[in-house]
Amino acid sequence: MGKGVRTAVIGGVFAVMVGGAGYGVFNIVSALNGGAGGSEARSGPPGADEVEETSGKFFAAWEKGSPGTAATFTNNDAAARTLLTEYGEDAHIGSVRITPGTAQGRTVPFTVKATVSYEGVSKPLSYKSELTVVRGETSGRALVDWKPSVVHPGLRTNLDHLVTGSSSAPPIEALGRDGTVLTARKYPSLAPVLDALRAKYGGKAGGTPGVELYVRHDADGSPDSSLLTLSKGEAGRLRTTISPAAQAAAEKAVTKYAESSVVAVKPSTGEILAVANHREDGFNAAFEGKVAPGSTMKIVTSAMLIDNGVTSMNGPAPCPDTAVWQSQTFHNLTDMKPNEGATLANSFLRSCNTAFIKLIDEKPLTDESLTQEAEDKFGLGRDNWKTGISSADGSVPAVSGPDRAANAIGQGQVTMNPLNMASVTATAITGAFHQPYLVAPGLDDRELASADGLKYSTASQLKQMMRLTATQGTAQAVMSGLGGDIGAKTGSAEVDGEATSNSWFTGFRDDVAAAAMTERGGHGSDAAGPIVRAILQAGG
Repeated sequence: MGKGVRTAVIGGVFAVMVGGAGYGVFNIVSALNGGAGGSEARSGPPGADEVEETSGKFFAAWEKGSPGTAATFTNNDAAARTLLTEYGEDAHIGSVRITPGTAQGRTVPFTVKATVSYEGVSKPLSYKSELTVVRGETSGRALVDWKPSVVHPGLRTNLDHLVTGSSSAPPIEALGRDGTVLTARKYPSLAPVLDALRAKYGGKAGGTPGVELYVRHDADGSPDSSLLTLSKGEAGRLRTTISPAAQAAAEKAVTKYAESSVVAVKPSTGEILAVANHREDGFNAAFEGKVAPGSTMKIVTSAMLIDNGVTSMNGPAPCPDTAVWQSQTFHNLTDMKPNEGATLANSFLRSCNTAFIKLIDEKPLTDESLTQEAEDKFGLGRDNWKTGISSADGSVPAVSGPDRAANAIGQGQVTMNPLNMASVTATAITGAFHQPYLVAPGLDDRELASADGLKYSTASQLKQMMRLTATQGTAQAVMSGLGGDIGAKTGSAEVDGEATSNSWFTGFRDDVAAAAMTERGGHGSDAAGPIVRAILQAGG
């Protein structure tokens, strides 16, 4: 047989395959004429032969432009048929060639090369994806486990759609605070942020739309994600508050820890200096996350205790081994020694849970006290932040029972994200609440959120306790060697069903405040801490 030509029997059908030509040239009768027939029902995980056969038939039908046939080789015929039909009809993608890589068990990586053609303009398209072959629950057949990302990694749900046409918003040329152009190529974490800025400000920035291949996200209202430009529109310029130096440091730092997010702000103004995420799901958890912040919440709780006259920085805050609140027992870290004579500053810098649990029962505190402190002094939980793109501004609900105690140490029903905690630190050290923002409010006449802020004496005590934590407490190892005026607070938040807690860390250095969170990262200094340090070291 000639060079590059081999024979195989697939599903009982004799086929001739020419090496390197792509699956579309296969003469696989069962794949292209009625699809599903010929696969013998088996049990257990699909074997290597079934993985090769099923993926090959799926690729062949996809290449041929037969979405109905390709869909029969998946475990969700209707959803697969819809997206694969849109692939050709709405996205105008043709001349598809698929090159599979080496299967890793039941998962097959592959590369797609195709052409996007629209109104006389054509552009090449190339991307990588993967599929997994599973056993059909009822049929017993080997089938492609359907996920929209099989068609394109930019498709997150079955309500995402590939479309080619006039872009929904004109392009923007986003600028950093120093006039540097910000691109997703240079700053990958900014990709969803730039998409959101384009969707909101593209028309206001003075640009004109072009023709693009893009993902339309119908499920959650997210802005369109541009994938390929066929004809360029005219980009309007949009200045942001991002510091290229801080952003570069944030981008590099989060890549070292999976499922990490970080935000940096300028405490004196509220300007957002950096935002970065390193997540499999592409979610902007830095702005939109809603998870327990762990002991970083003790900044707000300490402010409540001071403002209500319960104690002060140098006042009593005993740290026993355990503390019981309404039948629930709370513990400290296993290596923490009790200290019945501890001050609030000492319990804060060591992050003693029991000290805070014991103090929340003191008069005049009520179930509403922590909520009022968070809303009135720190601007949290009112759902009124207008950063320039979608963001969540934290939640500190008034609760009774054990969750009142849990809320005080950043567990229970409290939820935050790195944007919120960076703002908390900024308010704590300046005494003033400056709502964080990414685009100047004057561009679209946004009214930024406001709050009372803190009394000078309260802010002074919080700042000093954070300084002590950075130089003598749980954040010492992370913050060691940083010059300037520094302070920090560590945190770890337990998550139901997870053996390892989420790592939290917030800190400041001069006029930069930052906060980070790493899912399943452990203690605050283990993962989130080094991320924050990198940004503080870079400065604003």
